[in-house]
Amino acid sequence: MEREILIERRFILAKVQEIAERISADYAGKEPVLIGVLKGAVFFFADLVMHLTIPCRIDFIGAASYGSGRNSSGEVRLVKDVSIPISGKPVILVEDIVDTGLTLNRIVKALRQKGPESIRVCALIDKKERREEAVQLDYSGFEVEEGFLVGYGLDYDEQYRYLPDICVLR
Repeated sequence: MEREILIERRFILAKVQEIAERISADYAGKEPVLIGVLKGAVFFFADLVMHLTIPCRIDFIGAASYGSGRNSSGEVRLVKDVSIPISGKPVILVEDIVDTGLTLNRIVKALRQKGPESIRVCALIDKKERREEAVQLDYSGFEVEEGFLVGYGLDYDEQYRYLPDICVLR
């Protein structure tokens, strides 16, 4: 499968720095819990946390909606829950990409049941063209209109996550 670079790593890292600065300013004097969505957000999550200038706690949650290939199964299931208490704490959910909105909304609903002070959502890629459910993104990096994206944690059938740039599969 051919791939074409859409967003080079240097632009990704500049955007990560920008988002980290905004989060650090918004949460000055607080200690938010950042929750990364496995597996795709791992690279973005790690870079983001390292660029924050505030203390934070970290955890992960896992959800699955993709089967094999490019299409969502439409059914979202949680495969890993958070392991630290978030009740009464400000939470920032960190996603790699938001497209249909189904996975994000399912995760937010599950986290709300744990009684956090607040939940804000941070996504590196906002892909509005595929949106099926309305979502609230508090921090977002890039708006991408089309194409199946891989690299920087994004995968196609568990391949290409390791690529440093974000690419479009052709």
